[in-house]
Amino acid sequence: MNDSELDTSSPTEAQQSAPSEAQNDQQPSTLDQSILDQAKAQIDALKANIQKVLIGQNDVVEQVVIAFLAGGHVLLEGVPGLGKTLLIRALAKSIDLDYKRVQFTPDLMPADVTGHSMLDIASGKFNIRKGPAFTNLLLADEINRAPAKTQAALLEVMQEYQITIDGQSLALDTPFMVLATQNPIDNEGTYPLPEAELDRFMLKVLVSYPEHADELTLTKLNTEHQTGIVNTQINSVLTQQEAIQLRELVSQVLMDDKVLEYAVGLVRATREWDGIVHGAGIRGSIALVQAAKVKAMCEGQGFVTPDHVKAVLLPVLRHRIILSAEREIAGTSNEAILNEILHQAEVPRQ
Repeated sequence: MNDSELDTSSPTEAQQSAPSEAQNDQQPSTLDQSILDQAKAQIDALKANIQKVLIGQNDVVEQVVIAFLAGGHVLLEGVPGLGKTLLIRALAKSIDLDYKRVQFTPDLMPADVTGHSMLDIASGKFNIRKGPAFTNLLLADEINRAPAKTQAALLEVMQEYQITIDGQSLALDTPFMVLATQNPIDNEGTYPLPEAELDRFMLKVLVSYPEHADELTLTKLNTEHQTGIVNTQINSVLTQQEAIQLRELVSQVLMDDKVLEYAVGLVRATREWDGIVHGAGIRGSIALVQAAKVKAMCEGQGFVTPDHVKAVLLPVLRHRIILSAEREIAGTSNEAILNEILHQAEVPRQ
């Protein structure tokens, strides 16, 4: 199920009336509207720039941009060849950021990701050789093909934004983001990501096949540019400083206590729902609120409505719940369960 397929059919009476009331009752924002308009224009330019080469994947592009602005990391799931590597290259060039790619394999060692110390024979001292994780955007390609020990090397990086080598803690560049990919079909020789690592991804984004017309455009575009479509189609539309300033604005987006209660209530419901054996933790609540704030900012609004929460619910929570064996055998998806929760939750009146 794509995130655009969020099921909102048969809402309750409260759900029918609340979104419009929430949107009409515009709360005063700490952000001036001119600042919000400028932020929206910058975000729109960033998304449009990436969509030049990632055609027909507008939801994917928006969700990755949301995670970037919220300071989170993304797990991209899709079969090979759908543009996941292209996405990170386009994002990096759009903001003039450094990026590195690591192909995760069964023989990949933690030091291959983080770096290690080497003895300088001439001086007799150990020098630190930084690994590819010292970058702005790190693409962990096919992350589930590396053993747990190597996967765990990303935990400190993703949570603490620093790397410890031989007892020395080294801060990472700002901004920093991990985009990891995994193939949902080819599971032979893979190591499932542990729950602790999954929980550190703000969003899990599903990348599906493009529509027929989009695939025609992509094929034509890729066969007409020998130097690569990122080099020919993508220009920098934001500076690093502008991107950092956008991230700093997120904390100033307001969320009414009733909307906060609604968001946290959705997460807490996953812990008690029939058919879920393991629900989302506190990180899920934090991620949902952060993503909803960015979604509001993407629309030029300085306050969060229930609709903003709904819009980011699936990518925030789909990887944070584990279904019962009965539900899995019945073919129920995580998205279907989350839609059940969404339908039965009372939307706040503002």
